[in-house]
Amino acid sequence: MAGEYYEVLGIARDASADEIQRAFRTLARRYHPDVNRDPGAEERFKEINEAYHVLADPATRSRYDRFGPDFRRIPEDVDVGAGPGRGQGSPFGGAGGTRRVRREDVDVEDLFGRMGGFEDFFGGSWRAGGTIPGADQEAELPLTVEEAFTGGKRQVTLAGPDGQRRYDVTIPPGVIDGQRIRLSGQGGQGMGNGPAGDLYLRVRIQPDSRYRLDGRDIHVDLPVAPWEAALGATVPVLAPGGELKVVVPAGSSSGRKLRVAGEGMPNRRGRPGDLYAEVRIVVPQTLKRRERELFEELARESTFDPRSAR
Repeated sequence: MAGEYYEVLGIARDASADEIQRAFRTLARRYHPDVNRDPGAEERFKEINEAYHVLADPATRSRYDRFGPDFRRIPEDVDVGAGPGRGQGSPFGGAGGTRRVRREDVDVEDLFGRMGGFEDFFGGSWRAGGTIPGADQEAELPLTVEEAFTGGKRQVTLAGPDGQRRYDVTIPPGVIDGQRIRLSGQGGQGMGNGPAGDLYLRVRIQPDSRYRLDGRDIHVDLPVAPWEAALGATVPVLAPGGELKVVVPAGSSSGRKLRVAGEGMPNRRGRPGDLYAEVRIVVPQTLKRRERELFEELARESTFDPRSAR
């Protein structure tokens, strides 16, 4: 078993019997090797099948909850809980508790038919000709902050079991990390003239030395000269959408955040994010003679002590 049974099915530890079966039905449809031809689908289906066999039987589930992965090593006379005989709740039937089922031992019609029939399982898509829709698939789509901000057309190349394929993708402006873009009909191929599944591209925004994202808000550093911070100034800041002007109030210290409303990541369905420019006071590395004289004069005249300032 590659993972904890509840995690394999994606359910909580207090999940009901109905929730366990719904989770299994969903995952079985996605990963059964006769439906999903992706590499790794068969092994994933075996994990799902084993987890379901254990958790669908109240007796074996009780033992698993109590003893964890070692429950099979515990003698039967210290079992906990009572319930229907082993094998109940399994779509494959039979007694004798959990067992591994080889792919060749189960055909897809038997699997889904025992759970209410193809038509129920596939939402009415099963027909007499053996039509099965293709499985949905998912891949990652890396984007820079600028690409996510502006959106637009992009060609994406993904590796698959039949070699590399290219897709024309329309990226909505303002996509955020973790958001999915759906390509209808570009997933796994159906069986018996069944429709293809969908391909979902999950956005992964790459780290950027200039921009820090917090949801739809964008944070940038704003370098300012000492006199700009002390006297106030209007200075440019580079944002993903282009250059903006930001007003630095007089008396600004490093770390002060200046908010520019609505200049964060766009949002097609609501309010856009904001841009936060964080003041960073930068001093010259080298001083001209007159600059040094002015700084020395300021040092003599000023009574300001930054270590005691509140």
